[in-house]
Amino acid sequence: MNRITIDPEQCGGRPCIRGMRIRVIDVLDLLGNGLTPQEVLEELPDLEPEDVRACFQYASRKLNHPVLVPV
Repeated sequence: MNRITIDPEQCGGRPCIRGMRIRVIDVLDLLGNGLTPQEVLEELPDLEPEDVRACFQYASRKLNHPVLVPV
């Protein structure tokens, strides 16, 4: 998970990949629109295969995090 960085001064504090201005959501959106991981790497050549896997891991952990419901 050290590939995912969050900097309040970059991209509005959204999770990015290795300090670049490529947000996790950008990668997930491309995948969600039907691109394969290989096509994402071709579209965003600064990325490495491990970066795409890190996006999946990050999303999985965020979805698995318990949500607090106000009483």
